[in-house]
Order: sequence, then structure tokens, then C-alpha cells
Amino acid sequence: MNMLWFEDVLTLLEERNMTRAAARRNITQPAFSRRIRSFEEWLGIEVLDRKSNRVEISAALATNEAEIRAMIARLNELRTKIAQHDPAVSIVTIAATHASVVSTFPDMAIRARARFEGLRFRLRTANLNDCVTLFLRGDTNMLLCYEAQSVTPLQFGSGVRRGIWGQDYLVPVIGGGLRYAVRGKGDVPMNTPAIVYPENSYFGEALKKSQRPFGTADYSKNPICQTAFSSGAKEMILNGLGVGWLPFSMVHKEIESGELISLRNQIGQEMLDVAIYAHHQVETANSLLEFWAKKPVSTS
Repeated sequence: MNMLWFEDVLTLLEERNMTRAAARRNITQPAFSRRIRSFEEWLGIEVLDRKSNRVEISAALATNEAEIRAMIARLNELRTKIAQHDPAVSIVTIAATHASVVSTFPDMAIRARARFEGLRFRLRTANLNDCVTLFLRGDTNMLLCYEAQSVTPLQFGSGVRRGIWGQDYLVPVIGGGLRYAVRGKGDVPMNTPAIVYPENSYFGEALKKSQRPFGTADYSKNPICQTAFSSGAKEMILNGLGVGWLPFSMVHKEIESGELISLRNQIGQEMLDVAIYAHHQVETANSLLEFWAKKPVSTS
């Protein structure tokens, strides 16, 4: 048996399409199909119904998707323990969005290290969709991300627990020479240059649903730069390139020092939860979730 087969099958369950699944596994479709055939031969039954114009996944495979995810997560944890065995060290792998790594994770790590002796972290940083994929595939023990009230919450099965580290806010800020253009004024001119988020990014989706000015290109008359990376947007805003939206935890020091001016009194703010998810069967991750979160719950 080849453990890659289970990762192939999980990718197929996620994509529901042989071509897309093969592309994600970075192999040709015929090679991917052969690996699925090998899995079926090992299993002793067919898990795909190969019809003339389409391929359908059997109910036997689909109904056991949660078990496959749990097994891969457990095996990855075991692999980490064996490869880096040290009784005094606990390693937690976390899929974390870019913004959460910059704004909230440092404080979380400092507090956790003070509580758990020998705790170490391995971060896998990506956009939210890729972080969810890493977490669900068992490549990481935990998921750290922002969740806006205007966006549909993430949905996981009963094998995943959710907790809230705390609350944050997306706030509109302006810096550099542009500060003097708005200082003391009530409304911010809509033609003010803006650093906006793509609509398919998480912050972009939240800001667009709330129709926030300067959040996305649709709600800005002068979007001079579009980026999904908050840390890059912050540097551009600090240098006066445009107004933009950033997590308050990322910019509170600059607001206090006067390097940035908050415009939330004029434009408003978007409330965010700092959400943490952990696979239920991973002991270290669950202990950390209990420590970090307020009333962790199952996501089922």
C-alpha cells in the first residue's frame, strides 16, 4: 500500500473531478487514474463509477471522507513525532493566514510558550483557501484565521474543534502625506487614492459585502494598487500611497504614534473574530486550543 493513494483519494473527494484532482497532485490525468486504480486493487472494490461521459465517486468512499482525513492527520502527527523525537519538545504545525501571522500570532506564541514548556511551532502561511486545504488534508494540526461576521463561517465536521482567541477589527487608515489631506475634515473624498483588496480575497469579500468605501475596486474611485497581502498594503499606506483597510492589531502602534490616522469614525469598521481550529484527535493541538480559546466547541 502506498500512502500517496490516500492523499490522491482525498484530493479527488475535494475536487470531485479527475482533471482538477490530477492538476493539484501535479501529475497527468492518466497517471492519476492509474494510482486510483491501484488503490481500488488494494481495497478490493471499485470506488469510482466510470461511465461513458463522466466519473462518479461511490457512496462508500464519500461517506468515509472524515475517516480518511482523520487517518492522514494522525499519520502526519506520528511521522512528526518519530522524525523529531524529543520527550521535552512538542511541535504544533499551524496553517495561518498572512494577516493573522503578522497581527495576532506573536502574542499567542509568547503566551503559549510561557504555559507549555518545550513547545515549538511550525507555520504554513498562505491565503485562507490554501490554509483550509492544508488543515483538512492533515498537513497541519491547527488552523488560524480571521472570520468576519459578513462572510459565511467555515464549516467542518465533528472531528474539528473551534475556538476564539479574541476580536479584532478591520479599520480604514491613511498615512504619509495623505494624512494632511484629511486631517480635521469630516468626510474623506471618494477620489482619494486607495490600496484595495481583490474581491476573491477574504478581506475583499468581507469589505465588498458590507460595501465599505476604499475596500475593493468596486467601491473606490481611485484604486491605485490591489493586493491581498495586508503586510504589503500596510507599507504602502504608511508611505502615503493610498487609504486602505488593515486589522487594528496590525496598526494600533502606528495610530498611537500618529504615523497613521484611523478613519473608522468617518467610514466605519468591520468586526473580526480571530478563530482557531484543531483536529480533535491531536492531543497537543487540543491542549493549545483549550489554552488559547474561549469556550472551544465542536464544528459539527
